[in-house]
Amino acid sequence: MASVRNALLVVAKRPAPGHTKTRLTPPLSPEQAAALYECLLRDTLDLIRRVPDVQSAIAYLPEEARDYFATLAPDFELFQQEGADLGARLDNALSYYLSRGYERVAIMNSDGPTLPVASLTAAFEELGNGADVVLGPADDGGYYLIGLRRPMPRLLREVRMSTPTVLADTLALAAEEGLRVALLPMWYDIDDVAALERLRIELANAGDGVAPWTRAFLARNF
Repeated sequence: MASVRNALLVVAKRPAPGHTKTRLTPPLSPEQAAALYECLLRDTLDLIRRVPDVQSAIAYLPEEARDYFATLAPDFELFQQEGADLGARLDNALSYYLSRGYERVAIMNSDGPTLPVASLTAAFEELGNGADVVLGPADDGGYYLIGLRRPMPRLLREVRMSTPTVLADTLALAAEEGLRVALLPMWYDIDDVAALERLRIELANAGDGVAPWTRAFLARNF
């Protein structure tokens, strides 16, 4: 391992019509939804590139998508997700990077292209200041990021993912374990039509450098 002590991973799937962002079809076509997801992912990768002193990595699916991600982000390490469900896959990815000697490891989603970079840097600051767990709450009841200083399988494997109580359930388990938790500012994911409209409005009032890939997609399609 290099001298970098922090690792920041993003969970990603190869875009595929009919399998990516399906809750946005309609109003988008399956092809548009897949194209939008790639733009969200590209903007997320650019956010990660702006976080100082981290090893960046993509935890990807499916197995045969390695070449796609190697071309998309040649400056990122690639880690194939493994596990029967999302919780297991997150635990495996975090535990792998912690086992390599990284002192602080965080993993985030790939569909919050306007997330402030300050929230990502704060994640590592909180872990460096003694937090056992850092969570980035999402306004749908989940979280957009979880960071750890050591493996904590219960927080990931004993929580039913993709429900409105993911954050609350994770916090309850952390309390049972006596863990010190730090919460980042709340943000939102682009999972449904309402969130897409929120994003469109946000970008209309943001600087040109914010989420350029997603901005260009919305300009072409709306």
